[in-house]
Amino acid sequence: MTAQEPTVSACCAAPRGAAAPALPLAAPPKPARRKPLGKGMVTLHGGTFLMGNEDERANPGDGEGPVREVTVSAFRIDEHAVTNAQFATFVKETGYVTAAERFGWSYVFAGFLAPELMRTTRAPAGTPWWRGVEGAMWRAPEGPGSGVGDRARHPVTHVSWDDASAYAAWAGKRLPTEAEWEFAARGGLEQARYPWGDELTPRGHWRCNIWQGEFPRRNTGEDGHVGTAPVDTYRPNAYGLYNVVGNVWEWVADRFTATHDAVPATDPRGPAEGENRVMRGGSYLCHDSYCNRYRVAARTSNTPDSSSGNCGFRCAADT
Repeated sequence: MTAQEPTVSACCAAPRGAAAPALPLAAPPKPARRKPLGKGMVTLHGGTFLMGNEDERANPGDGEGPVREVTVSAFRIDEHAVTNAQFATFVKETGYVTAAERFGWSYVFAGFLAPELMRTTRAPAGTPWWRGVEGAMWRAPEGPGSGVGDRARHPVTHVSWDDASAYAAWAGKRLPTEAEWEFAARGGLEQARYPWGDELTPRGHWRCNIWQGEFPRRNTGEDGHVGTAPVDTYRPNAYGLYNVVGNVWEWVADRFTATHDAVPATDPRGPAEGENRVMRGGSYLCHDSYCNRYRVAARTSNTPDSSSGNCGFRCAADT
């Protein structure tokens, strides 16, 4: 197996690892020649909100707090994560090759693998539910023999931060800042735990795609899905955004830091230096027993060349 074990482990998505060879960036994508920029996007007029949280469920080192007053200017953001069909159009028009394809492997949740792949792959230290699978990539999300033919409306996965940025540039968009993402995900609710309020299953109804059962051995699928769900599953938040928590992690533009000033800020962009990039929203693998990062303030990070079967993205744009 060519997959390199990472030197550190991260909750939900393993980093590709410092031992992985550096690869040149793919050729710059061609500009979009397709649909109008605003189609499938929500225009938000901006405003001031309380970013972050000091929830007792927060993971040490994630840097969710302190709660701070943040103002964002008007912007546009995709209603839902970029789909396999949308990414396929990008690849067809540009010939773009993702990081997972160039490295030759990506991380797949072990529960999705056939026994023979389980015997021939290794788990990264600290995250035994991940396997580095040769040939796993966006159009073969569980490795050779798998496909996305019946998942056109599911979020594209196995895309790195670099891949997400390339798609956004081609589409005439960009990745949202972390502040923009959280402002949009909150849907106007101040300090609510989820995009719809503080109760996970209001009136007994699931509102997001996460793990139910005993992680990582048994997922009961009570929310209707075991792996990814279509991008417009469940009710959108008050701003019209679908699946901003659960389903797949979403890359945002900012570099990661766990240290934030409590003073008010306007259009923060994250630190100017640092390797890891922020991911928001949690995924279908999140479970309260080990990872409750499907809360709207929750966050984690990964290296910009990393990819896995539970990480995607949505785009933003200036107004």
